[in-house]
Amino acid sequence: MAWVSKIEFEEGNGRMQPSKVTARIKRFYLDGQTSVLQIDTHGSEDRENPGKQSHTLQFGRESAQELFDGLKNAFNFR
Repeated sequence: MAWVSKIEFEEGNGRMQPSKVTARIKRFYLDGQTSVLQIDTHGSEDRENPGKQSHTLQFGRESAQELFDGLKNAFNFR
């Protein structure tokens, strides 16, 4: 599990990952006030434990805004 405190964008090369997974997004509140967005990924069908929670990322308001801005720029969202 990781709390994302900052997002840095960079241009570069990459490759597509061979497996596909499901991501589940949920929102919860700390102390009933502070909103946290959590993204969980679950193991692909070819893993030893398919569907088992694999990774968790948590975002507060600032890092969520950075992610939102990056998605808008990368995909020309409005």
